[in-house]
Amino acid sequence: MALKYLLLGQLSPQSPAGWKSRLKKATAKFKQLGITFEVMYYVQGEFDSMAIVEAPSAEAMVAASVWYAQQGYGKFRTHPVISADAMAKALAKV
Repeated sequence: MALKYLLLGQLSPQSPAGWKSRLKKATAKFKQLGITFEVMYYVQGEFDSMAIVEAPSAEAMVAASVWYAQQGYGKFRTHPVISADAMAKALAKV
């Protein structure tokens, strides 16, 4: 079962200079890991970007996170998310 995640990203100081290349490489790596982007925005404030992605497993998400940091692109926080329908089903079991 695919899992959805909210990613909150912070760029490294070097990232803005090569953002087009970084985005292309990161998108390719995520695709290789089976991760697809539903939406991505750049934001102002504590974080520089936010995205909703779908990943085949938690392991794939961890691999993407570690790879991203190893490239020196920055870092992101990963938060699993569920839909409102899934939340209603969960609460019905309580």
